[in-house]
Amino acid sequence: MASMPNPDLSWSVPVMRMGYAGRGLVYLVVAGFSLYAIWRGGQAQGTQSALADLENTTGGGIVLVLIFIGMLAYAAWRVIDAIWDLDDHGTEAKGIAARIAIAVTGLIHLSIAGAAFSLLFAGGGSEGSDGSTLRSTLSALMEWPGGRFVVAALGLVVLGAAGAYAMKGWKETYRRHLVANHFTTHWNGALRAGLFAHGAVIAIVGGLILYAAWWANAGAAGGLQDAFSWLTRQPYGQVLVAAICVGLVGFALFCFVNAAFRVVPKVAGGSIETLAARLQASARAAM
Repeated sequence: MASMPNPDLSWSVPVMRMGYAGRGLVYLVVAGFSLYAIWRGGQAQGTQSALADLENTTGGGIVLVLIFIGMLAYAAWRVIDAIWDLDDHGTEAKGIAARIAIAVTGLIHLSIAGAAFSLLFAGGGSEGSDGSTLRSTLSALMEWPGGRFVVAALGLVVLGAAGAYAMKGWKETYRRHLVANHFTTHWNGALRAGLFAHGAVIAIVGGLILYAAWWANAGAAGGLQDAFSWLTRQPYGQVLVAAICVGLVGFALFCFVNAAFRVVPKVAGGSIETLAARLQASARAAM
């Protein structure tokens, strides 16, 4: 995926902002409905079941429309970002891998747009779970020659993505892509917690995929709801799930902050002071 000459892609910025706003809505809905279910003695919900419950609430249809538009925008933004390298990952092996992962992430979010579309326009219900499509895909992969190794490799990729979110939270590298202002400076703790929580959920999904590969049983894998179910069965599981759901509220905030304050390096140029640059300048001034 070699670097391409950059046309005027300033129009991609509002697409990016719509995409992150839609993504934030998804995680806010999932975390909100899950915490409400836990408070009432139930179980945390996956994306599909949370969207189905949202459909039955007052104004839920409007939110589903916003999620549908937002997920389409997010998918488009990630593909555009990957092709033109708007986040300046570069053309070395590490940068190319990051850009491929970005494009794949965008395409995966089309499934959420599809779920919202089904609920809005095709009379879709709450049947099935977030992991049903994943299990079907893994089952088909396992029928290939060496299919278990392919599934295991997929699990490792998912675990790698989880690690990337955790490292982003630990090293705070996201600060390089945020405008420096009062809000981004003082809400850093919530943003980090959100990244850690999201990384934890993805890590469980990756672990379930590896478990499925080990036992050659696609039914052992699953999506967000299955990750919550697995965690619930562990000691103090319900408390852990509730804590992760609170963290996912932080991840929703992270998405909303990106929607409002994210800087796109190859579009903005060097005219905007990023949070990382301001903090580095403050540190040098204090020395």
